[in-house]
Amino acid sequence: MQPRGQVGHAGATVHPPAKDPGGARLLSAIAEEIEPMMLKDLAQVAGFAPAQAHAYLVSYRRIGLIEQDEDTGRYRLGRFALGLGITSMRTTDAMSLANEAIVDLAERTALHVALVVWGSFGPTVVFVRESGSQLNMNTRPGTVYSMTGTASGRVFSAFLPEGTVKAAIAQERRETADSGRVGTYRFMTRKEMDHIREVGYATVDAPPIPGISAYAAPVFDHAGQMVMAITIIGQDVYLEEKAEEEFIPALLETAQTLSSELGYMPTH
Repeated sequence: MQPRGQVGHAGATVHPPAKDPGGARLLSAIAEEIEPMMLKDLAQVAGFAPAQAHAYLVSYRRIGLIEQDEDTGRYRLGRFALGLGITSMRTTDAMSLANEAIVDLAERTALHVALVVWGSFGPTVVFVRESGSQLNMNTRPGTVYSMTGTASGRVFSAFLPEGTVKAAIAQERRETADSGRVGTYRFMTRKEMDHIREVGYATVDAPPIPGISAYAAPVFDHAGQMVMAITIIGQDVYLEEKAEEEFIPALLETAQTLSSELGYMPTH
């Protein structure tokens, strides 16, 4: 017996394929848009004919995955979908995902990769994946970076709340030279901060260890807050040669993918 079809807006009978994953594109389109969407716009974004999209949406409404505003006719995620999202965020092991991400990045680039979080004294290394090269460096779990004199610190300075950044820099400037922090204070202009936000990563012209370069990119959570940084580290002669065309794109891709896995949705 054939399943009963849905009647689309154009009057044609449409049978959404039971095993076709294409309907997931509709849910993805709704989730990625900030505002609720009209049927024609949603169908266009997802690559469906309006009648076919409507058939899927009718099914999704029945199980609570989407809702339709009675006044405007626009579609948005339903309570069931939101509940699934909240459950996913609660059960996601962010550090496990991050560790896997930097292991993969180190293998792809043959660079050392550090995972840096915000600690009591500022940007703090929690995990390092060494590439197997002969590079000797003193970065270990527990290492604290300068807010302005390192790539990791600069990316936190650019993306954390301004009050937090000012307090951390003031604390750093009061420290003595033997504090153990990697890097030293350097004045940063607002233009430099804006540039880091624009390109999505940070570096320093004169790194703390001569001959060793680093680039850091931010990772955001579902609330849009920066929660960690991923930093690639390598010898100048190796890293700088392919930084623009290979290593920085790989770093940004890793950071953006991890952010997405943590529920982050860019607003632009």
